[in-house]
Amino acid sequence: MNHIGRIGMVAAFVLWGPMSAVRAVEDVAQVVDFGREIRPLLNRVCTECHGPDQEQRQADLRLDRPEGVFSATDGPPLIRPGDPEQSELVLRIRSTDPDYAMPPPAARQRLTTAEVERIETWIRQGAQWDEHWAFVAPTRPALPAFRPAVWTRNPIDYFVRESLETEKLSPSAEADRRTLVRRLHLDLAGLPPTADQVQEFLADPRPDAYEALVDRLLGSPRFGERVALPWLDAARYADTHGYHEDYHREMWPWRDWVIDALNQNMPFDQFSVEQLAGDLLPDATPQQVIATGFNRNHGVTASGISEEYRVEYVLDRVRTTATVWLGLTMECSQCHDHKYDPLSQQDFYRFFAYFNNITDRGVENREGNVDPLVTVRSPTIDVQLLSVEEEIAVLERAQKRHRSRSSEAVRRWAERAASEERPPLPEGLLLHLPLDNPQGVAVVDAVKGAQAGSITGVVQRVDGKFHRAVQFDGKTHIDLGDRLSLERTDAFSYGAWVYPTGSAGGAILSRMDDAAAYRGWDLFLAGGYPEFHMIHEWPANAIHAKATKPLPADEWTHLFVTYDGSSKASGFHLYFNGVAQEVNVTRDGLTGTIQTEKPFHVGRRNPSGHFVGRIDDLRVYAGSLPAAAVAAVAGASPIAGILKIAAAERSSDQVRTLADYYLQTVDAEYRKLEQRRGALRSQQQRLQQQAAKQTVMVMQEMEQRRTTFVLKRGQYDQPGEQVSPGTPGFLHPLAQDARPDRLGLAGWIIDPQNPLTSRVTVNRFWQMLYGAGLVVSAEDFGTQGQLPTHPKLLDWLAVEFVESGWDIKQIISRMATSSTYRQSSVVSSRLQQKDPSNRLLARGSRYRMPAELIRDNALAVSGLLVGRIGGASVKPYQPQGLWLETSNRPYQQDAGANLYRRSMYVYWKRSVPPPTLFSIDAPTREVCIVRRQRTNTPLMALVLLNDPTFVEAARQLAQRSLELHPHDVDAGIDEMFARATSRLPGRRERQVLREMYQQQYAIYQKDPASAAALLAIGESAAGGTFDAARHAALTILANTILNLDETMTRE
Repeated sequence: MNHIGRIGMVAAFVLWGPMSAVRAVEDVAQVVDFGREIRPLLNRVCTECHGPDQEQRQADLRLDRPEGVFSATDGPPLIRPGDPEQSELVLRIRSTDPDYAMPPPAARQRLTTAEVERIETWIRQGAQWDEHWAFVAPTRPALPAFRPAVWTRNPIDYFVRESLETEKLSPSAEADRRTLVRRLHLDLAGLPPTADQVQEFLADPRPDAYEALVDRLLGSPRFGERVALPWLDAARYADTHGYHEDYHREMWPWRDWVIDALNQNMPFDQFSVEQLAGDLLPDATPQQVIATGFNRNHGVTASGISEEYRVEYVLDRVRTTATVWLGLTMECSQCHDHKYDPLSQQDFYRFFAYFNNITDRGVENREGNVDPLVTVRSPTIDVQLLSVEEEIAVLERAQKRHRSRSSEAVRRWAERAASEERPPLPEGLLLHLPLDNPQGVAVVDAVKGAQAGSITGVVQRVDGKFHRAVQFDGKTHIDLGDRLSLERTDAFSYGAWVYPTGSAGGAILSRMDDAAAYRGWDLFLAGGYPEFHMIHEWPANAIHAKATKPLPADEWTHLFVTYDGSSKASGFHLYFNGVAQEVNVTRDGLTGTIQTEKPFHVGRRNPSGHFVGRIDDLRVYAGSLPAAAVAAVAGASPIAGILKIAAAERSSDQVRTLADYYLQTVDAEYRKLEQRRGALRSQQQRLQQQAAKQTVMVMQEMEQRRTTFVLKRGQYDQPGEQVSPGTPGFLHPLAQDARPDRLGLAGWIIDPQNPLTSRVTVNRFWQMLYGAGLVVSAEDFGTQGQLPTHPKLLDWLAVEFVESGWDIKQIISRMATSSTYRQSSVVSSRLQQKDPSNRLLARGSRYRMPAELIRDNALAVSGLLVGRIGGASVKPYQPQGLWLETSNRPYQQDAGANLYRRSMYVYWKRSVPPPTLFSIDAPTREVCIVRRQRTNTPLMALVLLNDPTFVEAARQLAQRSLELHPHDVDAGIDEMFARATSRLPGRRERQVLREMYQQQYAIYQKDPASAAALLAIGESAAGGTFDAARHAALTILANTILNLDETMTRE
């Protein structure tokens, strides 16, 4: 550093001299806080060139450490406490000489005049230097004394009140009881209270009614789900690997572990150790090993350089662990020393070494979980299995009762059938192509009586099994477009009359994409042998079986396949002329979707496998047809002969055969029971397979430790100095007996002397309840992060948390029972002007709920929400074809209860996050996130008004109001409003809604088609026989109410 010339120094003294006495008087009024006022200035303006980063440091001068600031120099001291006029720092920042001034003229950051004066005042007051507040272990501060002790219910309130009095502010009044019961339910359960829960709290006269409600909600299983939600963001939980291929994975057993641990109130230190190093604990239980899935939630690529990505996974674990437990931006020291915090690059790679000893590989070119992994038996699956088995038993009893009551119906049907020329065929046709057109390219579907597709190539109509057929010459095929978009979980049956020419073979029918590893399904003739495929990705993820005997050439054979939706080869049956055939199974490992956007074809795949021969009378049925029904379709009905026998002369076996045929193919009610039972059997089989094969990715140490190096510029292939596992030197030391592995690191992280873990954690709990943390930058407790608004309160909470035994429920209870939490969120104009962001906590917090809570809120108030906890992720509504914009894997929407599960169970694809949630600021989960952003966009409003989930919820909410108040519109409006907001509408609100109802009712009375279209949205059943115009009008009202700011806001 250059030294100022004597002339310049004298001039400076002359300029400053007259003002010195004035400033000395001003300084008495307020002591400058170094941590809040000076360090941020030095960080912003100086430490980029004079900070921790050794490579970027200039003039060998550090302004981030006291030894750099106060050390002796050859010239004038950089800072002379008490004497700014003799401090080189002040001379430099005051100078206008471009060769001497600091920061230099080209610098991006400048100091204002007021900031320069602040630095001078700090030096004049003695230049007190304090370590960064977050890097000093917290101690329990004494409670401020207030007389009389009004408003303060617990220690939190003392610190908040002290801050308010400093600002000459008073706390807001307590919120009304309706607001409080709603606030607590949303904050602690993530769901709105029911009308009964609201009334129960309002009617509770006990003085501790509020505290009792808090205890009840903390004990609810919904608590674990609510607290787990931000933890999933932090852990970057998803159901896919990410990167380009974004393959499917199954980490939901780890998610179940988190929910259960939080519901059991596992102490946070144990919660941390098990996730960081549960596999290294003595005699680790399966659940403790599952917990380590936390650091396997990162993305996994299927292409690239294996070592490069293995290193990237380790880097991700370092970034995530440092953010979640320490609140440090440790990734900023990956390539060089941190520019602002005392983290060296060596510190980073010593921390890196803890996670560099895992047995995982870098590139994994396959779907599903990748090593290391463990097989788990999920209690959730056991519960689901028991539920399915109970439902199957109920259905079987219902079928038995139905059969016992059906004898008269069977008798009448048999009389009619005996008089018919041809035995009756089964019902449930999805597609029927008679192929009888005498000419032209059009192909007609007899089910709908309309054109289904067209013939491409040479059109040859020839004699068929029945009337006419189509001749396929190896180039001709029928294109049926987007028909039969079936999934592996759908039961269906298909086949046709086939006349193969020679042994050329080919695809008889298919919906398959050759270019996408043959994804789809078909019925194929290979060298004269019929075979069927059902494929996600050939050959690894597919079902394939082939007949043991060939189909006769140059003659008609009825070829038919039935499939029960089980995703197993055993669910298929192949028939020749109605007779079951043996097959050889060569592939039986289907787990992925079979859906494709390629069209349904007859006579070829897409684009290969052209068939040579004739095809006639092609049929596709819903459900897996029984053998008797297949025989009937083939014209070999087992009942034809029985029907010719007089009823009185039929044997008991013949009577039973007729009854079976009637029930399985004609009786719609019985068939519905049978289809439901079949679907449940398939679900039971899948659950049993899942229970036997369910895995989860976990951490596992290598037997021989991998050597770790500092990576030059963070490049995986540029090793530098060798390092051993260790922690940042500026924080508390490791215990002397600490192991050099993740278990040793975990012990260091939860050491009560760690200044960060307890502060960072309670800050995020505070953020969950109040909308923003005491440290707003929850991800950064370093010198560039924001300062705590209430530092003593934060320290008190941190110490209390540790001394309570890291009791999560207790610390959240402390927060929720405080007077601070109970304040009304109504804000005066003065307070709004003085503290628009509510950093002083002079009122209750008010903010839009997270995306998941908004969706769950709509499902809950409408009565659609399915509250089952845990299990595999579900796929509710989303725009068709969205996944195909980024991959060739179509989205297979769930049906039934899975459409209405809580949003934390929604399938999370990293490259295409759930669009409903993503549009309301949910993250991609590609990286660790501990603080979501809140934005307002037009897309958000469009989603909330038009997404099928919200429209269906509105329809069901309207339906419930009609069920309860069929003749009273005003009562129905009150019902919907109260369910959504936990209060009744005011007089003006009710009037506006009534007028809106009348307008909408008039519209839908004139347009019944629009009313029907609105009421058809969503898969849930429409109950009752309500007037459609009235139901539709109330649906619009319900949709409006669900979109009220008050409905989506926690206040």
